[in-house]
Amino acid sequence: MGNSSSNKKETLPIDTTFKLPANIPVWPQGGGFATGTVIIEGLKLFQISTFNKVWTTLEGGPGNAGATFFEPAGIPEGFFSLGHYSQPNNKPLFGSVLVAKDESSSSENGALKKPVDYSLVWSSKSQKIKQDKDGYVWLPTPPDGYKALGHVVTPTPEKPSLDKIRCVRSDLTDQCETNSWIWGPDKSTDEKGFNVHEVRPSNRGIQAPGVLVGTFFAHNGETPSPLPIACLKNTNMNFSSMPDLPQIKALVQAYSPFMYLHSKEKFQPASAKWYFTNGALLFKKGEESKPVSIDPTGSNLPQGGNNDGEYWLDLPTDKANMERVKKGDFKSSQAYVHAKPMFGGTFTDLAMWVFYPFNGPGTAKVGLIDIPLGVIGEHVGDWEHVTLRVSNFNGELKKVYLSQHSNGQWVEAPQLEFQSGNKPVTYSSLNGHAIYPKAGLVMQGLDGIGIKNETEKGEKAIDMGVDFEIVAGEYLGSAIVEPPWLNYFRQWGPKVSYDIAKELDKLEKVFPALEALKEILPNELLGEEGPTGPKLKRNWSGDEV
Repeated sequence: MGNSSSNKKETLPIDTTFKLPANIPVWPQGGGFATGTVIIEGLKLFQISTFNKVWTTLEGGPGNAGATFFEPAGIPEGFFSLGHYSQPNNKPLFGSVLVAKDESSSSENGALKKPVDYSLVWSSKSQKIKQDKDGYVWLPTPPDGYKALGHVVTPTPEKPSLDKIRCVRSDLTDQCETNSWIWGPDKSTDEKGFNVHEVRPSNRGIQAPGVLVGTFFAHNGETPSPLPIACLKNTNMNFSSMPDLPQIKALVQAYSPFMYLHSKEKFQPASAKWYFTNGALLFKKGEESKPVSIDPTGSNLPQGGNNDGEYWLDLPTDKANMERVKKGDFKSSQAYVHAKPMFGGTFTDLAMWVFYPFNGPGTAKVGLIDIPLGVIGEHVGDWEHVTLRVSNFNGELKKVYLSQHSNGQWVEAPQLEFQSGNKPVTYSSLNGHAIYPKAGLVMQGLDGIGIKNETEKGEKAIDMGVDFEIVAGEYLGSAIVEPPWLNYFRQWGPKVSYDIAKELDKLEKVFPALEALKEILPNELLGEEGPTGPKLKRNWSGDEV
């Protein structure tokens, strides 16, 4: 027998290429969206998601599962690679990298040039790591006035051919930064050792020209600043590859998430219109005794300006109505969509906002004991959102951002649950409405002490693709009329007046362990201001994180 059993290669998640559950629909025709290529000044770009494996490590990196390094395969005639691709082995293969074709008129000073040399960054040759063969990681040396956009990996010590990739003229590049960790031979990201990271443009947002290439950055020791590799840059920012209105509607219909509410959820979402027509009131400082009822579209709300504390919204003043409106109205609930360019208009982010009239109280967990926090965590008016990130090359959904209190998380398509085709499934937490990709309990806090975020697949699910409203898309000019409530920049709830320290002290007398909670509670649980609307959040014009 010998050791034949040890020769059997176990299959890893990366050995499977992830595909969305259903085919990508045929999008409405028009403009440069989903045409397969994106043209930026001087360059035509094409997105490659088929790869040839170059080198695999079988330990280190996330989950100690190793990582695999690939070169793009099936590059169209006239296009050139800008660098190789890598990802951890603990996830299905789901990535893409851009290749470029020189469209500039100048032969002397073209947009693309071959590197003049390569330097060896690192080799696995003398390392004691599990791997399929040796790997060598090279950094291209660009000619003067050009920048390298990625690395090249080879299974042999010979330098790669200078024809292997292209460098890009410096004025067509933007600074990039490291993002999530792909691999290092040690089990944790050891700052001193060798590490591989994803890169993304440093400056991101609806006006930022940096284009994500999909390559990685590899280095020994501390991360240099600035990085020796760059991202691409859409210098003219013409947004010609962004979807038009019919295409946005088709994208929402294809990818709109389902959001499951907890079966015990008392505080459901509602449309802004329902909230206004069911008795929500506008208060003005100094005239608190004379609140004003709100027009169904919010047209009598103060517009623009800033959040100066002069105005705020609140629930109806009579008790019965207040309790009724607090509970929201599941049937009226709508998703409000903000379409925005990302990565220099090569991606579209569809931020889908949902409103809840009331955010319920928090629950702490100390060891095995649940402690209701009384009024802590309660506030009027709660805006949550899910953002769909779609590639403008083909309209494919790449990842989804879920808001969770003042932060949130990106979840890549392979890690999502789907239903009814390509619609991601999300879960809204009990009372606090933070959104998660899986049902269950997520603790915010320290060992054994924290705030509970409980989700489950309750009977009520909001299909954000039903009755959605596209409320903003700056790049579309006058094609979208923003509803007046969107430009109400004051608070959607009163400033909470309870004394958080007193409330916690009351609880601490019974549960001394709660002392530690003060350190970890998110701001909005500590009775801060009433929340502001979507337009005042940093991700309105910036990236999510």
